[in-house]
Amino acid sequence: MDKASIIGILIGVAALGFVVFEVSHGNLLMFYSLEGVLMVGCGSVSVVFIAMPMEKLKQVPGYIKTFLFQKGMSANEVIQTVQSLSDKARRDGILALEPEIAKIKDPFLAAGLKMAIDGVEPASIEATLRMEILAMQDRHKAGKKFFDLIKLYGPGYGLVGTLVGQVGMFGQLASADIGALGHALAIAVVATMYGAIVANAIAGPIGDKLGIKSGEEILNREMMVQAILSVQAGDNPRVTLDKMLAFIPSVRRDPFRAAA
Repeated sequence: MDKASIIGILIGVAALGFVVFEVSHGNLLMFYSLEGVLMVGCGSVSVVFIAMPMEKLKQVPGYIKTFLFQKGMSANEVIQTVQSLSDKARRDGILALEPEIAKIKDPFLAAGLKMAIDGVEPASIEATLRMEILAMQDRHKAGKKFFDLIKLYGPGYGLVGTLVGQVGMFGQLASADIGALGHALAIAVVATMYGAIVANAIAGPIGDKLGIKSGEEILNREMMVQAILSVQAGDNPRVTLDKMLAFIPSVRRDPFRAAA
């Protein structure tokens, strides 16, 4: 579970809930508008269906899962795992790593090490793994694009709802019915509010978090590629460690060097 995401959601919901409750004095239905929900909600959904292929839309649950949960191994776990494997390969030979493959929880790292154990040429290993990274980048871009579209067009549909509400309000001016005017004005204002919430409190932050996680995962996999090639080449474990440490901030390198 991504603790930062959960903390952010709880803080945002608590702040919004408190303000809404205080302003409405407990009458929360004041902020509900079926017309606003239909305009912003259905409008935003229509945009993603228009802009994205169905195959990408089927992966939306996976995007949400990536946002809420930590995927794959962290950089520290990769370094610790590969360091142990490198020591064993240096001591007993690379074939001794075969029983360890099943214990590796990251399929990318496991597949790369399996190719190295099977004696695949280093250039072929690197080419295959880089194709995997490119495919992963494409999937990640689709996930971020989904939320970026909602962030972009959600407020636009909120504005459309506002204009519709204003047209309805102007149309009621002749009757001077305060209730009808108030209802139309409420639709106008609430639709804008829904669009702002969808863009700034939901879609925008989720898209940004997916972008950050994508960058971290790509960096992790680049580190794995270098580590796999180093282990296959029979490099000294310290050399393999130094290659992996190049991918993390310098302030986090000293504990690994001290333990080596």
